[in-house]
Amino acid sequence: MSGPVVRATLTVMEHVPPPAEELALLDRELVRLDARRSELLTRRAWLLSVLQPPATPPGSSSGPVSGAPASPWQPYPHRPAGPFGTPGAQASRRGAQNVLLSLGGLLLTIAAIAFTLLSWGRMGIGGRCAVLTVVTVAALATPAMLLRRGLRSTAESLGALALVLTVLDAYALHAVAAPETDGPGFAAVASAVLAGLWAAYGLALGKLRLPLPAAVVAAQFTGVLWAWAAGASASGFGWALLLTAAADCAIAVWGTRAGARVTACVGGCVTGLAGTLVALVQSLTAGSPLSAVAPGALLLAAAAVALLAAWRAPKAVAVVGGAAAGLAVVAGVGGVPAAGVAVQWAVPVYLLCGLLLSAAVRAPLPRPAGQGVLGASAAVVAGAVLTAVPAAGAVVVGPVSRTAAVWSGAPDGGVRGAMALRGMAGAQLYPAPVVLLVVAALLAAAYRWWPRWVRVAGSVVAPGGSGRGTAGAAAVVLGWAGLLVLPVALDAAYAAVQAVELMLVAAVLAVAVRGLRHGPGQVVAAALACGSVGAASAGLLSLAAEPATYAVFGTLLVTFAAAAVATHAEGTPAARVVQGVTACAAVVCAAVLAGAVGASLEPAAHRAAAPIMLVVPVLTALLGARLRGGPPALPVELTGAAAGAVAVGMAVPDRPMLATVLALCGVLAAGTAVRAERRQVAGRVAVVLFVLATWVRLSASGVSAPEAYTLPATVPALVVGLMRRRRDPAASSWTAYGPGLAATLVPSLFAVWADPTWVRPLLLGTAALVITLAGARMRLQALLLLGGAVLALDALHELAPYVVQVVGALPRWLPPALAGVVLLVVGATYEKRLRDARRLKDALGRMR
Repeated sequence: MSGPVVRATLTVMEHVPPPAEELALLDRELVRLDARRSELLTRRAWLLSVLQPPATPPGSSSGPVSGAPASPWQPYPHRPAGPFGTPGAQASRRGAQNVLLSLGGLLLTIAAIAFTLLSWGRMGIGGRCAVLTVVTVAALATPAMLLRRGLRSTAESLGALALVLTVLDAYALHAVAAPETDGPGFAAVASAVLAGLWAAYGLALGKLRLPLPAAVVAAQFTGVLWAWAAGASASGFGWALLLTAAADCAIAVWGTRAGARVTACVGGCVTGLAGTLVALVQSLTAGSPLSAVAPGALLLAAAAVALLAAWRAPKAVAVVGGAAAGLAVVAGVGGVPAAGVAVQWAVPVYLLCGLLLSAAVRAPLPRPAGQGVLGASAAVVAGAVLTAVPAAGAVVVGPVSRTAAVWSGAPDGGVRGAMALRGMAGAQLYPAPVVLLVVAALLAAAYRWWPRWVRVAGSVVAPGGSGRGTAGAAAVVLGWAGLLVLPVALDAAYAAVQAVELMLVAAVLAVAVRGLRHGPGQVVAAALACGSVGAASAGLLSLAAEPATYAVFGTLLVTFAAAAVATHAEGTPAARVVQGVTACAAVVCAAVLAGAVGASLEPAAHRAAAPIMLVVPVLTALLGARLRGGPPALPVELTGAAAGAVAVGMAVPDRPMLATVLALCGVLAAGTAVRAERRQVAGRVAVVLFVLATWVRLSASGVSAPEAYTLPATVPALVVGLMRRRRDPAASSWTAYGPGLAATLVPSLFAVWADPTWVRPLLLGTAALVITLAGARMRLQALLLLGGAVLALDALHELAPYVVQVVGALPRWLPPALAGVVLLVVGATYEKRLRDARRLKDALGRMR
């Protein structure tokens, strides 16, 4: 026990000090203990550093750490961590060793290159031979000794230097011993010799990783250099590249060293792709089938190499190899007949080869390779279909040009004149239907016998999924497109093309209806889309002649109506969609027929067509009542309402006819409001239409005092509204008083803006003020808003001339400045304005 503690203990035994003195004594003792603890921890750290010294390089002296204290009790000075971390956070010994060896090997290599290129000519033949022999043999032999001593990293560095020296020896040999030798030929021999030498050296020293990959790299140039030296053609270069790729493939498949296999895989991909591209270019540019045989054989050889690589490769590589092999086979086999036909028929030839390639499902291929081959077949088919898309799109969109020349007359010749396709030659259209129909037939067969096809291809593709539905939908779309393009490609007669298009619409709609019971949803959706697009195209094409318009749209009306009726018994969601779409399409066809009937009559089209067009909404309203709120009722009625809006637009040039049409539409809306499910919306629409009809009628009659006609209707309407409010206090003020007030206030407001006197504005403003105050007093929303709006507009009419004068007299900078001040004030009180707006909204919402 230390002295101070003993003295404190004796003191305590003699007498008990006051609390303050005792607390100070304890604090002093705690400080001394903390200091002693720090001293002991520092000494412990020093002892650990002495007992576990860092490893020293070989040959260095062992012993205590330099700078350690001589006395075991002398405190070791504290050394904080440096700016790069603690002393233990150093680079590993192996990493530092590799860096040093790499730098050393690099410097030796640079020195060797400089010596060979710059200092070689200063030495005699004896000195040259001596340098070549000594340096090369030493560089090749030293790694073996280093490996026996366990110095693998050093051996790798010197082995890399030895490989570089052998390349320099080859260069020196050509420059001194055989300067007249052909450069490419000597380089080919040198690359072959170096590849063999490096391979043997790597096999002899199995622990070195670099010689075998270097041998593979050197072998990549032998074939190409031989072809260059021999003056070979493009085919010769292609064969040289493919032979090199085959050798690389053999090394990658059967090799035992990972480095050599990876290098061979990369080299095989590069050389194989280059050779295949050479053969492909030759095949595509061949002028005759005979000249396409040689590149075709080269492509088949490339396919064989790709399959060899895919046979034992990992899954991803095997799929890519199978796909490359399949594409090469199609290009090689199809290139021969394609070289003997016209350019536009080359696509069907390659398509046939791609379809035949699908027979690979029966071949004894590994599953990944078979998947790649089937993927290549699908890619060829898809590419062929894409080449036919422009022709199909032109045929579908071509009839749009008829909208600018309605009923200008059917063409005398073929149908292309009516479709603005004269710029597209028939030769461009001929292959499209062939391609589309062939692919559609194949997909239809797959859809029909899908289970059998899955059993046959079970070793290649996984069964299940939605493949059958996708195949069926694609078959429907492609078959419809092919049959649509075929008569146009043949430039058939206008009437024949119209008949074909109508039959196609009926056929695809039948497929959609039948698919609701026996087919997947993809087929139904595809058939419905084709039917809709085909009907639009046929309808636009029929605008070329008046009889064709009636015949086509009449047929379409019957076809869509029949499809809607046929799906009525089905209760599935898909059936409801089909029924709604076909029913709406039938309404559109009926509206077009009604417009055509009106346009065929005399005098002007708007006089006859507008009332006839109203037949369509009348029929749809009756049909909606018959369906009694069924799923297609609302879409059908909305489509009919759109036809009514078209009728209103057609009557706009003639105000008396417009008033009549608005009134008839109001009657139709009022009749629809009888039904409970439509009462709320249709009732309001009817009121608006009746009011509009009244205003238009007054305007058309040249009435200068509309109040004489509106007030007699307003007073009874307000009386009826008052009686309803007494029977039903919860009734809205808009329903009770809105129509009556609007019938007078709105026409009078329009009259005010055209009246230069002051009497009408004064009377209207007074009436609007009274209505506004009454609305505020009785908390009636309709009175307050209608009266306030009319009062504000009336006041604006009266103040407008003075405002214009004042604005004209003000400086031009003042309005923007005032606008900026207003924006600043509003922005500063933004939250308050929002609260005020919410209070106003709540107050209006509480009104009736």
